[in-house]
Amino acid sequence: AVRFRREAEGRAALEVQLNALDPDETLHVVRAFSFFSHLLNIAEDEQQHRRRRAHAQAGSPRRPGSFSRALDRAREAGAGLERLLEWFGRARVSPVLTAHPTEVQRQSILDCEREIARLIAQPQSAERDDAIHGEVLRLWLTAMLRGTRLAVADEVANGIAYFRLTFLSELPRLYAEFEQALRERFAPEVPPGAAPRLPPFLTVGTWIGGDRDGNPNVTAEVLRSALAQQARLVLTHYLEEANLLGKELGISERIRPAPAAIAALAARGDDSPYRRHEPYRRAMTGIYARLAATAEALSGHAASPPPTTKGEPYERAEDLLAELDVVAASLEGQGAGRLASGRLASLRRKLALFGFHLAPLDLRQSSDVHEAAVAELLSKARVLEDYRSLKEEERISLLVGELSGPRPLRSPHLDYSELLEKELAILAAAAEGRRRYGERAVQHYVISHCDSVSDLLEVGVLLREAGLLRPGAAAPLALDIIPLFESIGDLERCGTVMASALDLPLYRGWVSGRGNEQEVMLGYSDSNKDGGYLTSNWSLYNAAEALRDVCRPRGVRLRLFHGRGGTIGRGGGPSFEAVLAQPAGTVEGALRLTEQGEVIASKYADPESGRRNLETLAAASLEASLARRPAHPHRSRDMEIMESLSRRALEAYRALVKAPGFVEYFRHSTPIAEIAELNIGSRPASRKAGARIEDLRAIPWVFSWSQCRLMLPGWYGFGSAVEGWLGEEEKRGGKLEALRQMHRAWPFWQAVLSNMDMVLAKTDLAIASRYAELVPDAKLREDIFGRISAEWHRTRRWLAAITGREELLADNPTLARSIRNRFPYLDPLNHVQVELLRRYRASAEERHLRAIHLTINGVAAGLRNSG
Repeated sequence: AVRFRREAEGRAALEVQLNALDPDETLHVVRAFSFFSHLLNIAEDEQQHRRRRAHAQAGSPRRPGSFSRALDRAREAGAGLERLLEWFGRARVSPVLTAHPTEVQRQSILDCEREIARLIAQPQSAERDDAIHGEVLRLWLTAMLRGTRLAVADEVANGIAYFRLTFLSELPRLYAEFEQALRERFAPEVPPGAAPRLPPFLTVGTWIGGDRDGNPNVTAEVLRSALAQQARLVLTHYLEEANLLGKELGISERIRPAPAAIAALAARGDDSPYRRHEPYRRAMTGIYARLAATAEALSGHAASPPPTTKGEPYERAEDLLAELDVVAASLEGQGAGRLASGRLASLRRKLALFGFHLAPLDLRQSSDVHEAAVAELLSKARVLEDYRSLKEEERISLLVGELSGPRPLRSPHLDYSELLEKELAILAAAAEGRRRYGERAVQHYVISHCDSVSDLLEVGVLLREAGLLRPGAAAPLALDIIPLFESIGDLERCGTVMASALDLPLYRGWVSGRGNEQEVMLGYSDSNKDGGYLTSNWSLYNAAEALRDVCRPRGVRLRLFHGRGGTIGRGGGPSFEAVLAQPAGTVEGALRLTEQGEVIASKYADPESGRRNLETLAAASLEASLARRPAHPHRSRDMEIMESLSRRALEAYRALVKAPGFVEYFRHSTPIAEIAELNIGSRPASRKAGARIEDLRAIPWVFSWSQCRLMLPGWYGFGSAVEGWLGEEEKRGGKLEALRQMHRAWPFWQAVLSNMDMVLAKTDLAIASRYAELVPDAKLREDIFGRISAEWHRTRRWLAAITGREELLADNPTLARSIRNRFPYLDPLNHVQVELLRRYRASAEERHLRAIHLTINGVAAGLRNSG
């Protein structure tokens, strides 16, 4: 495998050896090379941790992406403590975990790998090495693939696991570090021993269990179960922490009198004579009893150990937090403030961050489902027989009239379709969840494929039926209605749609009641599949600016929700650079983004990695909001250039994907059909039955191109766009210099080229050509692969010309080294995958399909951000 990379004759020798393997040997080889990638990922991550710790211990300058450096940048721009605290008070930064069919790792595999990572981080010893060998053996003897397709309940459990592993412990630690950094920089303004207590501006959300778009398996019962599982986890954790706190706080009032406030809390605790002079322990006994009653009432969980006294359940998480605040204030007042730090401070922080709900759970559904549901409601209520026949202006007028009054449309005496019953049942479950676990449990409703004002109002109709919209109230709307603009056309029109909505008095009243904030989601995946890499990036940039320019003069604060995936074709790449590349004025402390598929495990399975990634998001948001941005010297010119490049890139991309036979080429030259059969997610690979690219989900689209090592969604069209814009050879000098100036001065263009550089480095045309051989039509194969190959070389050439770097990843030696280390071990997996695809498609033997699925797992692990 290594010779294949280094010597021309190595390829033939490798092919001969691999082709001679019998089926059982093939499975062993595939598993071995796959697990090598898994273990290499663990080793690289630990090396990064060691380097980071070494830098910190050596007192090296703060690195980009660290909170301290972002804080320094903000201070250099003139932000004092008051302005910073005001920013933290209004900031809302949140990664949102999503379940998408690219997570190919089983939970048992992830558990084993986490234990290996933990062991590697320990000092070297014979015992440690023995333990590592044991865990590697356990890994080898664990089945790599699931035997059945994941249910939504499994995805919910997998998502919640990251809170137990990382978020519950690391978010409070991160806040403590943030507050310490503020105290160090503003010591004269902060009382000794105190620190500015930051509000919960950085949180983690999820839409696993609430995302119905294209997933018929998400039901009201699934939503109830997801909310209950979340509550059970966090309440169980609080019980454990409260029990330990009770043991820690055995402070006797005979040594120093206790404040009256803690005495009142202690009176509720047990009356054991052994605790008579220990008011804090008795107070915690009472708190534990009430918490146990809460856990029993909300999640059916029985506390262990059982409480020693009876307690009434807490109505809200804020009530428990208030009692813990009394404990902390009493310790401060008694001169034992140091004891209020540590576990007690962490638990108070957790209550503020996680409440009784653990994580806000977003709802999402497609606009066409809302349209069908509202049409049926209007028809059955005899308001209008054919709502769908109305023009947009007529729809708006009708819906505004309906939504201006409190009258519901649904009648208990009529029968409705399964579609409508299901949608209303989910909203009823959401309303019930908010009442049960707190309003933060369900806060957001995302509308996929939104392209009109009526799409927003239709959701209002459905929310009213569930009591989540109450006309006439001061704050009528209980949830944020969040339009998701996905296609290139929708992104181009999103500013016009939102301007019309915000100019509509009814909708503007809803937004006013939600604090004058409007969240808008931008879709990276579908815009890329629709328009290609360059046009998607440019359309997203323009959409963000357009939305900013719509919201700002109307006094509405814009919060963008970026639908980013793991791979570059779906908005992936380094988060820090991506946030700083956003248009000025579009972050302002308001930022949500999705974390999808295998990227969740890559970022958050390890606590240290998780804390670092969360810190990076907070730092990027702070720096993008308050630090000085360098002036963009040729903005008008560069915008015109980008517009022209985008138009040309779109033409090149669509000329390829709409070429005769392209769909046939794609389905033969990638493992898309086999990916659809892999048990890696609860939702279908396509939104609708059929073979059209338009109906295929963006995730398997990108995943398939990654598997065959082409990464086409991350670069195709760029070379043609640049070459066409530059024009004739003798006229290129000045134009090329303009592109180079853009690269030096414009963070957006820098990020676009940097991410494309990464994708090109992971692309391998020689391996991709082997997949092309699977296309039975020789003429079609030569035509399509020839066009792809030519475009790759064009893109590679012009990227080097603009950046001035002939070698790919010349400015990222760490990643370049990683690719050199790991790719020789990916090549055999790709070779075996091609051969297995050929055999399976000829014979349909189940054992070949299983082996193909193993290769998919290994390639995904080796590429890391594959889908």
